[in-house]
Amino acid sequence: MLSTSSSCSFGRTDGDTVIVATTVKVKGGGGSVIKAGTKVRGIRLIADGVGDHDIDANVPGLGRMQLKSSVVKKVG
Repeated sequence: MLSTSSSCSFGRTDGDTVIVATTVKVKGGGGSVIKAGTKVRGIRLIADGVGDHDIDANVPGLGRMQLKSSVVKKVG
């Protein structure tokens, strides 16, 4: 099992729910953005992400994509 932490110093594990901390532009998404405060459930930590993306998640309204742990914070 993978675990990771970010600048918020909360560890994350597979299946956690996180909130996007800052508004993020989606690369190749036709100008789409993930707004700050968006709740993402059931994350999956990955070791082979593109660049420094280490979270695989299904973002509401946008579908499955990879996120950086630096732009999310754990709920609870």
